[in-house]
Amino acid sequence: MRWRRASFEEDTSEEPLVNLTPLIDVVFVVLISFMLIAPVLDIDVVNLATAGTEKKKDSAFENSPLSIVVKGDNTIWMGGKKLSLQELERILLAQKKQYPHRSPQVLHDRNASFGTYQSVKNVLEQCGFEQMDIVLKPNE
Repeated sequence: MRWRRASFEEDTSEEPLVNLTPLIDVVFVVLISFMLIAPVLDIDVVNLATAGTEKKKDSAFENSPLSIVVKGDNTIWMGGKKLSLQELERILLAQKKQYPHRSPQVLHDRNASFGTYQSVKNVLEQCGFEQMDIVLKPNE
C-alpha cells in the first residue's frame, strides 16, 4: 500500500510545463510587423478652422477658384454665393472640366457639423476630385 501512495504523490507533483517560446516568438513578430507598417499608414487628421475668422479673410478666400466655405450655420458658400449640395455639384463638375489638375480648398467652420463636411467631401468625390485642401486659416 505504501507503494501506491508514493507513486500517486509523484504523479501529482509533476505539473505539465508550458513552452512559452513559440508564444513569445509570435508576439515579437507581430510587434515588429506593426513597427514596420505604422509609418506607412496614412492616418487623416483634420483640424478645423477657428470660428472667429474675419470677413476680410473670408472674402479673399471665397473669390479664389475652387474654394468652398462651410459656415457655422452649415451653409455652403462658393464664390460669395450660398449654394445647396445639388448646385455645388453642378458648379464643381464645370470647374473640374475647366481646372482638371487643381484641388479644391475647403474652409470648414468649427461650429458647423461634421455631417456637412462629409457631404461636401462626398460631392467632391462624385465630381471626380481625388484630393482636397483643408484650409485652417485663410491668408489675409
